[in-house]
Amino acid sequence: MSDLFRALDDETRRLILDALAVRDGQTLFEICSTLTMQHGVTLTRQAVSQHLAVLEAAELISTERRGRSKFHYFHPEPIARIAERWPTTRRTP
Repeated sequence: MSDLFRALDDETRRLILDALAVRDGQTLFEICSTLTMQHGVTLTRQAVSQHLAVLEAAELISTERRGRSKFHYFHPEPIARIAERWPTTRRTP
């Protein structure tokens, strides 16, 4: 669970998840382009790859290799587990 919170703590990683939620199955190049064009975030491909590795370790994304391309897929289930952990009803003091 701590990997999940660490992954979600970074704004760039949240932007990557937002991009994958809009269009799943993007390559590193597409993710870098989205970050630059839509959010003005200019990072090296290596820096974005490191962010993707953190997201993958937290099981928020998975990857699939096809030929020379690697596609990234968003998995919202870990976030849903956070919501299930704490009840949503308010307690009265």
